[in-house]
Amino acid sequence: MRNVLIGDDQDIMRATEVRPSGIERTFGENELIVSKTDPRGVITYANDVFLRISALSEDQALGSPHNIIRHPDMPRAVFKLLWDTLEQRKEIFAYVLNLASDGAHYWVYAHVTPSFDRSGRLLGYHSNRRRPSQPAVAAIREVYARLLDEERRQSRTPDAVAAGMAALERMLAERGRTYDELVWDVTDGGAR
Repeated sequence: MRNVLIGDDQDIMRATEVRPSGIERTFGENELIVSKTDPRGVITYANDVFLRISALSEDQALGSPHNIIRHPDMPRAVFKLLWDTLEQRKEIFAYVLNLASDGAHYWVYAHVTPSFDRSGRLLGYHSNRRRPSQPAVAAIREVYARLLDEERRQSRTPDAVAAGMAALERMLAERGRTYDELVWDVTDGGAR
């Protein structure tokens, strides 16, 4: 679900649903998707690759929450892990399935970092995304499918997030890996 500002007298936010079309979009191997957000995750900058791949205009992207491109098949647990990591003032690498405004989907290998001013105050977040390899996407799809299965068994969002996190923790324990190590394994083609 994504929020779209409907211009009326009260500028009320109304939810509209973009349905996945099943069409996969990709971008060049040497291209980077770049975006910046404020501390709340509201987009303050989006490069031309981001706009093209997400099928958003600059006016649609800027000022919108970054989750405007959230795909319904992306596990909530991964976003919880991402935000928990960023709140610790650490960077994170993650594979993310996104949904363009026209219903197409696209995979990215994301590197997200917090941005600080000279006094150490959080300014927001910066994300660079590369095109992932097909073997990496295939490996991470298996992981995410297991998380989604657990999440979708729950009727409440907080329960879904908790179930997804528990499944992720079990999976990592079974493999003897941290999430970072799992991402590196998948990136190097050696998923365990």
